[in-house]
Amino acid sequence: MAEFTMPSLGADMDEGTLQEWLVRPGERIRRGDPVAVVETAKSTIEVECFETGTVGELLVEPGRTVPVGTPLALIETDREEPEKPGRKPPRRRGPKATPPPKVVPPPPHEPAPAGDRELAVDLPPEGRVPHEAVPLVRRLARERGVDLGALHGSGPHGRITRSDVERAAARRPRPPITPLARRLAGELGVDLATVTGTGRHGAVRADDVRKAAAGRAAAPVSGHAEPARTADDRAVAMRRTIAGLMARSKRDIPHYYLSTTVDMAAAMGWLRDYNRRSPVGERLLPAALLLKAAALAVREVPALNGFWTEDRFTEGDGVHLGVAVSLRGGGLVAPALHDADRLPLPELMSRLKDLVTRVREGRLRGSEVSDPTITVTNLGDQGVESVLGVIYPPQVALIGFGRVVDRPCAVDGLLGVRPTVTATLSADHRATDGAIGARCLAEVDRRLRHPEEL
Repeated sequence: MAEFTMPSLGADMDEGTLQEWLVRPGERIRRGDPVAVVETAKSTIEVECFETGTVGELLVEPGRTVPVGTPLALIETDREEPEKPGRKPPRRRGPKATPPPKVVPPPPHEPAPAGDRELAVDLPPEGRVPHEAVPLVRRLARERGVDLGALHGSGPHGRITRSDVERAAARRPRPPITPLARRLAGELGVDLATVTGTGRHGAVRADDVRKAAAGRAAAPVSGHAEPARTADDRAVAMRRTIAGLMARSKRDIPHYYLSTTVDMAAAMGWLRDYNRRSPVGERLLPAALLLKAAALAVREVPALNGFWTEDRFTEGDGVHLGVAVSLRGGGLVAPALHDADRLPLPELMSRLKDLVTRVREGRLRGSEVSDPTITVTNLGDQGVESVLGVIYPPQVALIGFGRVVDRPCAVDGLLGVRPTVTATLSADHRATDGAIGARCLAEVDRRLRHPEEL
């Protein structure tokens, strides 16, 4: 019997709130399946299981905040073995977790005050207090056309869970749809699940689709907005977390900084030719070339790809680039592009788009948050020409890129104007010296001058 514990999803995480179970006792699961949704100070994350077997007992109720390392569930693995002293835990990616804090049993469940229960029961449907739902659940509700305001949440304190939305979507009868309405919905991009039919027996007609399309264009964006207080609390918690981690980085890590200017003429020319021959949806951005060049450079200089823990450097088990993504509501998350050095450029571009989308929808996976071995930040799209970043502990380096900008440049003794980018390196002086950092930037420069090799 294995324990599924609250994972450490980054050096800045001491505790997490279990939002929802995605499995039930007796359900078969495989290694890598998402089994729970955990909310941290930065994001809502689907956490994968590192065992294959059958879900046994769920030990923690949704809504509880518990420290990292707290057992959340028991998993009956396929190959049960008697517990032996010194048995090795299952291999996991990412840095070795800090010793788990002392497990504190969850506090006993306190029933809501009688007055609150009566309020929830007696209020008419139109006057009910809106239930909370995490971003993952709100997105699912939008996709399934389920009105969150009409649901009674089964989670703690009435929180709406993914299971509530899926059950509501399954119960909802499907009205008939006329062929013209179906074709029109496809042309206008209207989700028929969200359209109310006005025809006989609730049939959806073409006019219903046109009204839905017009209403969607005119409607305000705030359909099921997060309660202001909750959003404010979350923003405060995120800033506090970032502040603590960055203060720790600047206090504990002796940074050194290097920079170089890279001639991007070859890279931009190759990119234009590639995009001219590719469909619109498969074209590449300069960021894909920069990320791939950084990944290959780090593979050549592995002393920058890993973690400083227990007073020594540990090399990462692959080049997992942490890509810094700013959130629309403020804050920063840097999930991993796994094995970025091995990805062909089109696949790297595709994964980058997917990652950014899921970051902003709150659909990250646990392995993506805990695995980065080095972080890359690119503020070129913000007009910044260079960035000297702060290392994300326990990582030992961060590579920064600015905007690709035309500059006067001497090539073969002749002065011309060429596209260039400033590449920087922030590195931990405990793990490496400037000479090693310089090798990394030189490799970035060399790779970008030969884009056909990326």
